[in-house]
Amino acid sequence: MTALTTEIASAAWWARGGHLQTTWGRLGRSRRLVTFRRELLTTPDDDELVLDHVDGSAGAPRVLLLHGLEGSSYSVYAQGLAQLLARSGWNTTVLNFRSCARDPKGLSRTLPNRRPRLYHSGETTDLAFVVDTLSTRESHTPLYAIGVSLGGNVLLKWLGEVGARSRVDAAVTISVPYDLAAAARHLEGSGRIYVGHFLKTLKVKTLDIMRRFPQAPSVARLDVTRIKRARTFFEFDDAATAPLHGFAGAQDYYRRSSSLRFLNRIEVPAMCLSSADDPFLPESAIESARIVASDEVQIVSTRWGGHAGFIAGRWPWKPLYWAEQQAVSWLAAQAG
Repeated sequence: MTALTTEIASAAWWARGGHLQTTWGRLGRSRRLVTFRRELLTTPDDDELVLDHVDGSAGAPRVLLLHGLEGSSYSVYAQGLAQLLARSGWNTTVLNFRSCARDPKGLSRTLPNRRPRLYHSGETTDLAFVVDTLSTRESHTPLYAIGVSLGGNVLLKWLGEVGARSRVDAAVTISVPYDLAAAARHLEGSGRIYVGHFLKTLKVKTLDIMRRFPQAPSVARLDVTRIKRARTFFEFDDAATAPLHGFAGAQDYYRRSSSLRFLNRIEVPAMCLSSADDPFLPESAIESARIVASDEVQIVSTRWGGHAGFIAGRWPWKPLYWAEQQAVSWLAAQAG
Protein backbone atom coordinates (compact mmCIF):
# COMPACT_ATOMS: atom_id res chain seq x y z
CA MET A 1 0.00 0.00 0.00
CA THR A 2 1.27 3.48 -0.77
CA ALA A 3 2.57 5.03 2.43
CA LEU A 4 0.77 7.99 3.90
CA THR A 5 2.48 11.05 5.31
CA THR A 6 0.31 12.73 7.87
CA GLU A 7 0.59 15.86 9.97
CA ILE A 8 -2.76 15.56 11.74
CA ALA A 9 -1.07 16.97 14.83
CA SER A 10 2.01 19.11 15.27
CA ALA A 11 4.87 18.53 17.67
CA ALA A 12 4.47 20.32 20.98
CA TRP A 13 6.35 23.61 20.93
CA TRP A 14 7.89 22.69 24.28
CA ALA A 15 9.11 19.29 23.03
CA ARG A 16 10.83 20.02 19.73
CA GLY A 17 13.38 17.66 18.22
CA GLY A 18 13.71 13.90 18.18
CA HIS A 19 15.63 13.58 21.44
CA LEU A 20 13.21 15.65 23.50
CA GLN A 21 10.24 13.88 21.90
CA THR A 22 11.85 10.57 22.88
CA THR A 23 12.68 11.39 26.49
CA TRP A 24 9.97 13.79 27.70
CA GLY A 25 7.25 11.24 28.37
CA ARG A 26 9.64 8.76 29.98
CA LEU A 27 10.63 11.38 32.52
CA GLY A 28 7.27 12.98 33.23
CA ARG A 29 4.52 10.35 32.78
CA SER A 30 3.07 8.13 35.47
CA ARG A 31 3.82 4.41 35.37
CA ARG A 32 0.69 3.57 37.37
CA LEU A 33 -2.17 4.82 35.24
CA VAL A 34 -3.99 1.48 35.32
CA THR A 35 -4.37 -1.44 37.72
CA PHE A 36 -3.41 -4.82 36.32
CA ARG A 37 -4.67 -8.32 36.96
CA ARG A 38 -1.54 -10.47 36.71
CA GLU A 39 -1.44 -13.95 35.19
CA LEU A 40 1.50 -16.36 35.10
CA LEU A 41 1.39 -18.49 31.97
CA THR A 42 3.53 -21.64 31.72
CA THR A 43 5.21 -21.95 28.33
CA PRO A 44 5.72 -25.17 26.33
CA ASP A 45 9.41 -25.16 27.40
CA ASP A 46 8.42 -24.89 31.09
CA ASP A 47 9.27 -21.26 31.54
CA GLU A 48 6.93 -18.53 32.72
CA LEU A 49 5.39 -15.61 30.85
CA VAL A 50 3.85 -12.76 32.81
CA LEU A 51 0.65 -11.35 31.34
CA ASP A 52 -0.84 -8.18 32.80
CA HIS A 53 -4.55 -7.66 32.05
CA VAL A 54 -6.90 -4.71 32.31
CA ASP A 55 -10.44 -6.06 32.14
CA GLY A 56 -13.01 -4.18 30.09
CA SER A 57 -16.55 -4.97 29.09
CA ALA A 58 -17.57 -8.58 28.56
CA GLY A 59 -17.35 -9.47 24.88
CA ALA A 60 -15.46 -6.28 23.96
CA PRO A 61 -12.37 -6.62 21.75
CA ARG A 62 -9.07 -7.52 23.33
CA VAL A 63 -5.81 -5.75 22.47
CA LEU A 64 -2.47 -7.43 23.06
CA LEU A 65 0.33 -4.94 23.80
CA LEU A 66 3.99 -5.70 23.11
CA HIS A 67 6.57 -3.42 24.75
CA GLY A 68 9.99 -2.31 23.52
CA LEU A 69 13.56 -3.13 24.48
CA GLU A 70 13.91 -3.48 28.26
CA GLY A 71 10.35 -2.26 28.70
CA SER A 72 7.41 -3.88 30.47
CA SER A 73 3.73 -3.40 31.19
CA TYR A 74 4.84 -0.46 33.34
CA SER A 75 6.50 1.40 30.45
CA VAL A 76 4.85 4.78 30.06
CA TYR A 77 3.53 4.07 26.56
CA ALA A 78 2.06 0.72 27.66
CA GLN A 79 0.34 2.49 30.54
CA GLY A 80 -0.96 5.21 28.22
CA LEU A 81 -2.30 2.74 25.67
CA ALA A 82 -3.90 0.58 28.37
CA GLN A 83 -5.61 3.63 29.85
CA LEU A 84 -7.01 4.70 26.47
CA LEU A 85 -8.28 1.18 25.79
CA ALA A 86 -9.85 0.96 29.26
CA ARG A 87 -11.72 4.21 28.63
CA SER A 88 -13.14 2.60 25.49
CA GLY A 89 -14.33 -0.41 27.48
CA TRP A 90 -11.93 -2.73 25.68
CA ASN A 91 -9.85 -5.48 27.27
CA THR A 92 -6.06 -5.18 27.37
CA THR A 93 -3.33 -7.78 27.80
CA VAL A 94 0.33 -6.82 28.04
CA LEU A 95 2.85 -9.54 27.22
CA ASN A 96 5.98 -9.01 29.30
CA PHE A 97 8.83 -10.57 27.37
CA ARG A 98 11.00 -13.04 29.24
CA SER A 99 13.08 -11.35 31.95
CA CYS A 100 11.17 -8.05 31.53
CA ALA A 101 8.23 -8.35 33.96
CA ARG A 102 8.46 -5.90 36.85
CA ASP A 103 7.67 -6.53 40.48
CA PRO A 104 4.67 -4.23 41.14
CA LYS A 105 5.98 -3.53 44.63
CA GLY A 106 9.20 -2.08 43.21
CA LEU A 107 9.23 -1.36 39.51
CA SER A 108 13.02 -1.31 39.30
CA ARG A 109 13.11 -5.06 40.06
CA THR A 110 12.64 -7.50 37.18
CA LEU A 111 11.42 -11.05 37.73
CA PRO A 112 13.87 -13.79 36.59
CA ASN A 113 12.82 -16.64 34.32
CA ARG A 114 13.39 -20.38 34.67
CA ARG A 115 15.17 -21.07 31.38
CA PRO A 116 18.64 -20.04 30.11
CA ARG A 117 17.34 -17.57 27.56
CA LEU A 118 16.08 -14.01 27.35
CA TYR A 119 14.17 -12.33 24.52
CA HIS A 120 15.16 -10.59 21.31
CA SER A 121 13.81 -8.66 18.32
CA GLY A 122 13.00 -11.76 16.28
CA GLU A 123 11.67 -14.11 18.97
CA THR A 124 8.08 -14.88 17.95
CA THR A 125 7.32 -18.23 19.58
CA ASP A 126 6.17 -16.63 22.85
CA LEU A 127 3.92 -14.24 20.93
CA ALA A 128 2.46 -17.14 18.94
CA PHE A 129 1.78 -19.05 22.18
CA VAL A 130 0.06 -16.09 23.82
CA VAL A 131 -2.05 -15.34 20.73
CA ASP A 132 -3.12 -18.97 20.58
CA THR A 133 -3.98 -18.93 24.29
CA LEU A 134 -6.03 -15.73 24.14
CA SER A 135 -7.85 -16.58 20.92
CA THR A 136 -8.75 -20.05 22.21
CA ARG A 137 -10.16 -18.61 25.43
CA GLU A 138 -12.22 -15.98 23.60
CA SER A 139 -12.88 -17.55 20.23
CA HIS A 140 -15.67 -15.11 19.34
CA THR A 141 -13.91 -11.95 20.53
CA PRO A 142 -11.90 -9.77 18.11
CA LEU A 143 -8.19 -9.83 18.95
CA TYR A 144 -5.95 -6.92 17.95
CA ALA A 145 -2.33 -6.10 18.74
CA ILE A 146 -0.15 -3.03 19.23
CA GLY A 147 3.64 -3.32 19.25
CA VAL A 148 6.07 -0.57 20.22
CA SER A 149 9.70 -0.48 19.02
CA LEU A 150 11.17 -4.00 19.51
CA GLY A 151 7.67 -5.29 20.27
CA GLY A 152 6.51 -3.89 16.95
CA ASN A 153 9.31 -5.67 15.12
CA VAL A 154 8.33 -8.94 16.81
CA LEU A 155 4.68 -8.36 15.88
CA LEU A 156 5.34 -7.57 12.21
CA LYS A 157 7.75 -10.50 11.84
CA TRP A 158 5.18 -12.88 13.32
CA LEU A 159 2.38 -11.49 11.11
CA GLY A 160 4.59 -12.13 8.10
CA GLU A 161 5.41 -15.64 9.28
CA VAL A 162 1.78 -16.68 9.72
CA GLY A 163 0.24 -14.71 6.82
CA ALA A 164 -3.44 -15.48 6.35
CA ARG A 165 -3.37 -17.84 9.34
CA SER A 166 -3.09 -14.91 11.75
CA ARG A 167 -5.49 -15.02 14.67
CA VAL A 168 -4.82 -11.32 15.24
CA ASP A 169 -7.40 -9.42 13.20
CA ALA A 170 -5.52 -6.11 12.85
CA ALA A 171 -2.36 -4.56 14.23
CA VAL A 172 -0.65 -1.23 14.88
CA THR A 173 3.05 -0.62 15.42
CA ILE A 174 4.87 2.46 16.70
CA SER A 175 8.54 3.28 16.00
CA VAL A 176 9.58 -0.11 14.63
CA PRO A 177 13.30 -0.63 13.82
CA TYR A 178 12.48 -2.41 10.55
CA ASP A 179 16.15 -2.98 9.65
CA LEU A 180 18.04 -4.06 12.77
CA ALA A 181 21.51 -3.68 11.24
CA ALA A 182 20.71 -0.15 10.04
CA ALA A 183 19.29 0.70 13.47
CA ALA A 184 22.39 -0.61 15.25
CA ARG A 185 24.66 1.48 13.00
CA HIS A 186 22.46 4.54 13.50
CA LEU A 187 22.61 4.18 17.27
CA GLU A 188 26.41 4.24 17.10
CA GLY A 189 26.06 7.81 15.83
CA SER A 190 23.39 10.28 16.88
CA GLY A 191 21.63 7.70 19.04
CA ARG A 192 24.63 6.52 21.04
CA ILE A 193 23.44 8.38 24.15
CA TYR A 194 20.74 5.71 24.55
CA VAL A 195 22.92 2.64 24.07
CA GLY A 196 24.60 2.67 27.46
CA HIS A 197 21.24 2.85 29.23
CA PHE A 198 20.02 -0.33 27.54
CA LEU A 199 23.31 -2.24 27.72
CA LYS A 200 23.58 -1.70 31.46
CA THR A 201 20.50 -3.83 32.22
CA LEU A 202 21.01 -6.25 29.32
CA LYS A 203 24.48 -7.11 30.60
CA VAL A 204 23.17 -7.68 34.12
CA LYS A 205 20.53 -10.09 32.82
CA THR A 206 23.00 -11.98 30.63
CA LEU A 207 25.56 -12.36 33.40
CA ASP A 208 22.80 -13.60 35.71
CA ILE A 209 21.87 -16.25 33.13
CA MET A 210 25.53 -17.32 33.00
CA ARG A 211 25.64 -17.56 36.80
CA ARG A 212 22.41 -19.56 37.15
CA PHE A 213 22.83 -21.89 34.16
CA PRO A 214 26.56 -22.53 33.71
CA GLN A 215 26.03 -25.99 32.18
CA ALA A 216 23.56 -24.94 29.48
CA PRO A 217 25.07 -25.39 25.97
CA SER A 218 23.96 -21.92 24.87
CA VAL A 219 25.54 -20.36 27.96
CA ALA A 220 28.81 -22.19 27.37
CA ARG A 221 29.20 -20.26 24.10
CA LEU A 222 29.20 -16.89 25.90
CA ASP A 223 32.38 -14.91 26.57
CA VAL A 224 32.03 -12.89 29.76
CA THR A 225 34.90 -10.57 28.85
CA ARG A 226 33.39 -9.64 25.48
CA ILE A 227 30.01 -9.06 27.08
CA LYS A 228 31.38 -6.75 29.75
CA ARG A 229 33.45 -4.80 27.20
CA ALA A 230 30.59 -4.31 24.71
CA ARG A 231 29.93 -0.63 24.04
CA THR A 232 27.62 -0.88 21.01
CA PHE A 233 24.55 -2.96 20.23
CA PHE A 234 26.51 -4.81 17.55
CA GLU A 235 29.23 -5.78 20.03
CA PHE A 236 26.68 -6.92 22.62
CA ASP A 237 24.50 -8.79 20.13
CA ASP A 238 27.57 -10.51 18.66
CA ALA A 239 28.83 -11.53 22.10
CA ALA A 240 25.53 -12.32 23.86
CA THR A 241 22.22 -12.15 21.97
CA ALA A 242 23.35 -14.18 18.97
CA PRO A 243 25.13 -17.11 20.69
CA LEU A 244 22.56 -17.35 23.48
CA HIS A 245 19.72 -17.72 20.98
CA GLY A 246 21.30 -19.83 18.25
CA PHE A 247 22.51 -17.26 15.71
CA ALA A 248 25.91 -17.37 14.03
CA GLY A 249 26.62 -13.76 15.04
CA ALA A 250 25.12 -10.30 15.13
CA GLN A 251 24.86 -10.03 11.35
CA ASP A 252 23.00 -13.34 11.17
CA TYR A 253 20.70 -12.24 14.01
CA TYR A 254 19.92 -8.92 12.34
CA ARG A 255 19.31 -10.49 8.94
CA ARG A 256 16.98 -13.21 10.19
CA SER A 257 15.12 -11.08 12.74
CA SER A 258 14.47 -7.80 10.90
CA SER A 259 10.75 -7.31 10.21
CA LEU A 260 11.71 -5.71 6.87
CA ARG A 261 12.01 -9.22 5.41
CA PHE A 262 8.46 -10.11 6.43
CA LEU A 263 6.40 -7.03 5.56
CA ASN A 264 5.49 -8.34 2.11
CA ARG A 265 3.87 -11.46 3.61
CA ILE A 266 1.44 -9.73 5.99
CA GLU A 267 -2.19 -10.48 5.13
CA VAL A 268 -4.14 -8.62 7.83
CA PRO A 269 -4.64 -4.85 8.13
CA ALA A 270 -1.70 -3.16 9.81
CA MET A 271 -0.82 0.47 10.40
CA CYS A 272 2.81 1.31 11.15
CA LEU A 273 3.62 4.71 12.68
CA SER A 274 7.15 6.09 12.37
CA SER A 275 8.88 9.46 12.52
CA ALA A 276 11.67 10.91 10.40
CA ASP A 277 13.47 12.25 13.49
CA ASP A 278 13.58 8.92 15.34
CA PRO A 279 17.08 8.80 16.91
CA PHE A 280 16.93 4.99 16.90
CA LEU A 281 16.47 4.53 13.15
CA PRO A 282 17.58 6.21 9.90
CA GLU A 283 14.78 7.58 7.74
CA SER A 284 16.01 5.38 4.88
CA ALA A 285 14.82 2.30 6.79
CA ILE A 286 11.27 3.69 6.79
CA GLU A 287 11.52 4.20 3.03
CA SER A 288 12.70 0.61 2.62
CA ALA A 289 9.68 -0.60 4.59
CA ARG A 290 7.41 1.48 2.38
CA ILE A 291 8.79 -0.16 -0.76
CA VAL A 292 8.40 -3.79 0.33
CA ALA A 293 5.21 -3.66 2.45
CA SER A 294 2.22 -5.67 1.30
CA ASP A 295 -1.06 -4.04 0.29
CA GLU A 296 -2.40 -4.67 3.80
CA VAL A 297 0.32 -2.58 5.47
CA GLN A 298 -0.11 1.18 5.81
CA ILE A 299 3.09 3.05 6.62
CA VAL A 300 2.38 6.39 8.29
CA SER A 301 5.43 8.65 8.53
CA THR A 302 5.58 12.01 10.27
CA ARG A 303 8.41 14.57 10.33
CA TRP A 304 8.38 14.60 14.13
CA GLY A 305 7.80 12.21 17.03
CA GLY A 306 11.18 10.89 18.10
CA HIS A 307 11.18 7.28 19.26
CA ALA A 308 7.73 6.27 20.56
CA GLY A 309 7.12 9.84 21.72
CA PHE A 310 4.85 11.72 19.30
CA ILE A 311 4.08 14.40 21.88
CA ALA A 312 1.60 17.12 20.90
CA GLY A 313 -0.48 19.54 22.94
CA ARG A 314 -0.43 23.20 23.79
CA TRP A 315 0.90 23.00 27.33
CA PRO A 316 3.57 20.85 29.06
CA TRP A 317 1.18 19.99 31.89
CA LYS A 318 -1.41 18.66 29.45
CA PRO A 319 0.47 16.68 26.79
CA LEU A 320 -1.20 14.64 24.06
CA TYR A 321 0.41 11.41 22.95
CA TRP A 322 -0.63 11.42 19.33
CA ALA A 323 0.59 7.99 18.20
CA GLU A 324 -1.13 6.22 21.07
CA GLN A 325 -4.40 8.00 20.30
CA GLN A 326 -4.03 7.18 16.60
CA ALA A 327 -3.39 3.52 17.37
CA VAL A 328 -6.55 3.13 19.45
CA SER A 329 -8.69 5.17 17.06
CA TRP A 330 -7.50 3.16 14.06
CA LEU A 331 -8.27 -0.16 15.77
CA ALA A 332 -11.71 1.16 16.74
CA ALA A 333 -12.33 1.94 13.06
CA GLN A 334 -11.30 -1.62 12.13
CA ALA A 335 -13.71 -2.99 14.72
CA GLY A 336 -16.49 -0.67 13.57
